[in-house]
Amino acid sequence: MNIRYFDLIDQTYYFPQEEFTLDGDKLLFHGIPLHKLVSKYGSPLKFTYLPKITENINRAKQWFAEAMEKYEYRGKYYYCYCTKSSHFSYVMNEAFKNDIHIETSSAFDLNIVEQLKEEGLITDKTYVICNGFKRDAYIDNIARLINSGHQNCIPIIDNYEEANLLSDAIEDNYKVGIRIASEEEPKFEFYTSRLGIGYKNIIPFYEDHLQHDPKVELKMLHFFINTGIRDNAYYWSELLKCMKVYVRLKKICPSLDSLNIGGGFPTKNSLSFEYDYKYMVDEIINQISMACEEADVPVPHIFTEFGSFTVGESGGTIYKVLYQKQQNDREKWNMIDSSFITTLPDSWAINKRFIMLPINRWNDEYERVLLGGLTCDSDDYYNSQQDMNAIYLPKFKKDLPLYIGFFNTGAYQETIGGFGGLQHCLIPHPKHILIDRDEEGNFRTEVFSEQQKADELLQILGYENNSELRGDTGRIRTIGKGQGSFNTSTL
Repeated sequence: MNIRYFDLIDQTYYFPQEEFTLDGDKLLFHGIPLHKLVSKYGSPLKFTYLPKITENINRAKQWFAEAMEKYEYRGKYYYCYCTKSSHFSYVMNEAFKNDIHIETSSAFDLNIVEQLKEEGLITDKTYVICNGFKRDAYIDNIARLINSGHQNCIPIIDNYEEANLLSDAIEDNYKVGIRIASEEEPKFEFYTSRLGIGYKNIIPFYEDHLQHDPKVELKMLHFFINTGIRDNAYYWSELLKCMKVYVRLKKICPSLDSLNIGGGFPTKNSLSFEYDYKYMVDEIINQISMACEEADVPVPHIFTEFGSFTVGESGGTIYKVLYQKQQNDREKWNMIDSSFITTLPDSWAINKRFIMLPINRWNDEYERVLLGGLTCDSDDYYNSQQDMNAIYLPKFKKDLPLYIGFFNTGAYQETIGGFGGLQHCLIPHPKHILIDRDEEGNFRTEVFSEQQKADELLQILGYENNSELRGDTGRIRTIGKGQGSFNTSTL
């Protein structure tokens, strides 16, 4: 009988795969011996495999280069990294090794851009695409960057007032883009994106607000689909509508020369994941080429904003199964040594699924289980894979530790989870490891952050001077009236 966990995977999927292989009964991720990683650093553990960031950037560049050559496309391609997926310095340092550009979402993003400029990772030639709803702080930071000489900073107009606000703050001429408020997928909760300006209003907006402003040069039309670039009727229909606006606008606005197809590529979320990236790029370039040829206008330069695709597949999270609880005749709960709400918030908030595989014991018998986190919240669980309504793992044995890994978790999870801040039920954020390769191909590891300590969380909560608040027992003493360190002021 095929009762081993390996047999289950082998008969269900094509295995091994490019990033997943085995060393005996232990899992390797891009060749990384995960069991050795856990032995050295313990669990729970977050890790980021930096070379995957560079790999995905260069894959996308190659796809666009091949498609543009095939269709004799005369525009250029610009790869932008979408910072909201992960703002961490190690991501930026790796990504900007590859001659890319950047897309921002809020005021503080521009402070990061300025820091990257000081470090030489970004130059005045780097495009800085400023998305999002803009008010005082964001406007001021954009203006400061442009006024300092960064002419390739392009704020994307999100509403009718932003152009006036920008013109008041920016000293000389500057470039802008306009974001299209695309129609959402039919099953979505509302019809039209809250971001951008509606299809039918873009031409009148340009004619009434931008065309006669001597400081403004319209350079870009920004097209964003919330569900990302997918091969379905909805995406191709919205792209066609976008191109109709582009060619109409191009005929009355000669400075318009760029199309930003925001909304990224998907990341691999199961061992059965299938997505033809090369075909999608080829067909996008083909559709844009045909639309421009039919309208007799030059093809635009193409900008993309890949966030999750850039960084998502570089990340992983490892847990240890602490205990198994048999709650009824068929539900077995494997309790992990962390919290899904804390470490994988998308699994809780939007029911996102990640690739989940055991790190060890692949030759053991398997069983169907549910996974539970440490918090006392009933929503802190994980109960299915992307491609099956179940979870199977090697059988729990108290004397044989079992470690499980969640993969391609590198986008959004740290920032949404509140890295370095309070966590649900005060479950600490785990240790985070960076993994790179040296010139000989050997793995190098570095601790980016240690697991949160109690003092860090207590300080955030206002227990500022913990050593003075503790009695002989080590417990927090109650602060009576007049004993606290709070300052008061008159409003």
